[in-house]
Amino acid sequence: MLSRMEYDSIGALNVPAEAYYGVQSMRAATNFQITHRPLHPVLIDSIVHPNDHVNMSQSTNDVIPTAGKITVLKLLPQTIKELEKLEKAMEEKEAEFDDILKMGRTQLQDAVPMRLGQSFGAFAHVLKRDIKRLKNVMDEMKVLNIGATAIGTAINVAPYYLANISYELSKVAGISLKQADDLIDATQNLDGFVSVSGVLKTCAVDISKISNDLRLMSSGPRTGLSEINLPARQNGSSIMPGKINPVIPEVVSQVAYLIIGHDYTITMAAEAGQLELNAFEPVLFHHLFESIDTLKEAAATLTKHCITGITANKGQCEEYIEKSVGISTALCPYIGYAKSAEIAKKSLKTGISVKELVLEEGLLKEEELKEILKPEKMTQPMREKVMKAVS
Repeated sequence: MLSRMEYDSIGALNVPAEAYYGVQSMRAATNFQITHRPLHPVLIDSIVHPNDHVNMSQSTNDVIPTAGKITVLKLLPQTIKELEKLEKAMEEKEAEFDDILKMGRTQLQDAVPMRLGQSFGAFAHVLKRDIKRLKNVMDEMKVLNIGATAIGTAINVAPYYLANISYELSKVAGISLKQADDLIDATQNLDGFVSVSGVLKTCAVDISKISNDLRLMSSGPRTGLSEINLPARQNGSSIMPGKINPVIPEVVSQVAYLIIGHDYTITMAAEAGQLELNAFEPVLFHHLFESIDTLKEAAATLTKHCITGITANKGQCEEYIEKSVGISTALCPYIGYAKSAEIAKKSLKTGISVKELVLEEGLLKEEELKEILKPEKMTQPMREKVMKAVS
């Protein structure tokens, strides 16, 4: 067995080469049997010293960043799991509402028709991208500066420790970890944590935008859009009887604002490092861990207390289509932009529907108009042709 020679006040002693302990621990194991009797503190201190033994080959400057990265790697999968549940709930609503036509809107003005299911499908797709980003950014957390000690030069580190610590940590944590190629760089810079925070912020922005859309689509119920109904999660207004507020989307947006603010703090903490060390990890870790945890809770809350209980007001959605001049856009390829614009303006002025005006002026036959205004043609006009061309 390979060994290394170590020395203490008593003399020299061979210690196994791969052992993390030293000569004092070796003497203790050899000379003191386990008696279940407390040892005198002076004796304990002579056997195991907090700096010489407990902190052997380690420094705050490599242990703390390593612990921070492992914590992120333990927390993020839980958040991703809740986001995947939210994505699935959106996909279920996409299928449930696929046959409901509604008006699409740009800059809060009537645009062109779409299906209500497409709105929820878009929510699901942006969440899918967020989940992918979070999974990808986890790779940055798997590169550690452990073994760097003070500034990255690995001073006072045992060779065996330096060569094996990442492997041993991987076994303990159950995560594939590796040592950074440049330990000086890895000790100075916290850019990996900024990347994680940036992805969390992006996801928070997306979820808040979704929450804004849910509030708009459910506004009313009499003088708003009222295209969907959110499940009631409060008894009502404290002063206005019957008024139920969209409290779940509102609380989710507030969580998003918190995460966005945390990202700025994390950015500035990472920027504040000087030369060979960044001393601002405590505030960075506090805000980063809170961002991960609150995003998880926000996603779970939105799924359970809002999305799964949403219902659609099909009649209201279809009424908006009938009254809107937005369908005139679908007529442009057949009667031209100028004539379509003229019909739209006339409809707005007279209150006569676009369909009635087109038939009244003999611009198209009724069967032609029905074909042009078919839901699938208005909401995915080129999809079938494109799919055939691709295949």
